[in-house]
Amino acid sequence: MSNWDWSDAERGRLGDFLEGHGLTAGEVTTRPIGDGHSNLTYLVSDREGRQVVVRRPPPPPTPPGAHDMLREARLVGALGGTVVPVAQLLATADADEVIDVPFYVMGFAAGPVVTVETPAALATPSIRRSIGEALIDTLADLHAVDWRAAGLSDLGRPEGFNARHRSRMAALVADADGNPPPAFAEVDAWLQANVPVESGAAIVHNDFRIGNVVLSSDNPGEVEAVLDWELATIGDPLFDLGYFLASVPVAAPYNPTELFGLAMLEDGYPSREELAARYAGRTGADLGALDWYTTLALWKLAVLYEYGNRRAVRGVGDPYYADPSLVTAFLADARRSAGLAPPVLQESHP
Repeated sequence: MSNWDWSDAERGRLGDFLEGHGLTAGEVTTRPIGDGHSNLTYLVSDREGRQVVVRRPPPPPTPPGAHDMLREARLVGALGGTVVPVAQLLATADADEVIDVPFYVMGFAAGPVVTVETPAALATPSIRRSIGEALIDTLADLHAVDWRAAGLSDLGRPEGFNARHRSRMAALVADADGNPPPAFAEVDAWLQANVPVESGAAIVHNDFRIGNVVLSSDNPGEVEAVLDWELATIGDPLFDLGYFLASVPVAAPYNPTELFGLAMLEDGYPSREELAARYAGRTGADLGALDWYTTLALWKLAVLYEYGNRRAVRGVGDPYYADPSLVTAFLADARRSAGLAPPVLQESHP
């Protein structure tokens, strides 16, 4: 987690900015919320109890094209007029308007965020099942949004999304000759050999999992708001499905994303198979190539964690990623998803 925090001067300017937009009054306090391994999120409160949420990018250096706050804000604002539950977009700020980077302000969606354990108030098998079904229904609703009518036609290029997405991810960890690291090579080759034609074009969240939604306190089993839209684009909706299913834990050892959703092992939550079947029933999607999308999601996570590991080792990234076993866990699951044999371990000789 980043150790960045608001200085007194920055917090004062933030309070002035928010008051100027009629969102708070007087001095404000800031508290980090969320897991903090990407964009940084803060709950901001004033003395009268009014609360908003501020999202800003992590401290520099920032990879080119990453952590575009105003792009994320634009998407959240566009989805505000749809059936997809999102927090209300309240304001945006350019770099150097308040702090040295852009940020946006949204409403505070009150309710639990579930990761390793379901809160007691929601911890019955029937409510847990409703939560799981609400998650997959929300994903189906997102993929049904008319992104052109929402003014998001320029958000991404859906044609050729699958091959291009794999290629773009591969470039993050390739060597000077464009070759993947040895541990990535076999899964990478399998993905290239089995690229499916896109199943369609939709807004894809790109990080949809139980820990990225706020659940409703007033209506148990419903989703109050979907969070963390920083990676969203226009692409193949089945990638979102594959990613979400890959985040649902099945059996130990668990990869890092599964560890953020261990609650879904509790009695009542639908299985991966049940979730996939419900999505197909809602959307009519052909899931014949689902293993490819799940494998891509796991391999992509391995790539991103490897990229994060390299930055952390150089001392310019989040120390969370310094553990190389995080990458190994994703690669092992990607191999299983693709039906590849475990890697042959090299014998050590004295």
